[in-house]
Amino acid sequence: MDLQLTGKTALITGSTAGIGLAIALRLAAEGAEVIITGRTEARLADAKATILQHTPAAIVRGVAVDFGDVAQVDALLAQVPTVDILVNNVGIFEPKPFAEISDADWLRFFEVNVLSGVRLSRQYFPLMLKQD
Repeated sequence: MDLQLTGKTALITGSTAGIGLAIALRLAAEGAEVIITGRTEARLADAKATILQHTPAAIVRGVAVDFGDVAQVDALLAQVPTVDILVNNVGIFEPKPFAEISDADWLRFFEVNVLSGVRLSRQYFPLMLKQD
């Protein structure tokens, strides 16, 4: 399948494992430059190696970012000012009973799971609208 993604740049959050990595693998195979994100350089290196193993000619960049830290999100936006494709995939949770989840935990979940996507979309969406 040719999705005509050669020359396009895709940012995929939460992309060092699971669904995010699968999306990055597919976009790289379709010719997009992929920018993967994760919390550690080690996980980024492993994910990048996996992508390059499947698509040796892929263009892959990794950015370490904690989406619960606004300063790190701002740094990501400065480092990657424009993209053609944005996949807001990052998400966190803690497997514990509902009644044991503190307000601080709920706020952290909301910060990462919702506001990170809002911040990225607010940056990239207007720029995407100006493109073809």
